[in-house]
Amino acid sequence: MTDDPHCDPASDPDKLKGPGGMTLRQIHEQVQKSVQREREAQTAHNPHTPPQSRWQRWVRYVWGRSGRR
Repeated sequence: MTDDPHCDPASDPDKLKGPGGMTLRQIHEQVQKSVQREREAQTAHNPHTPPQSRWQRWVRYVWGRSGRR
């Protein structure tokens, strides 16, 4: 017997059952799909603004600082 946890059949994600009777591998795949869906929804809901020119960035920097004086 080795002490390597990866060789232990009790830690095999295809055999361990989690909540709802799903295997740990199935739960992991569902979580990955959910994360991917949320990322796609976030980018569709909030598209990236076009890159600003150096002038626009400078104006925002100076304008933003003026309120802190």
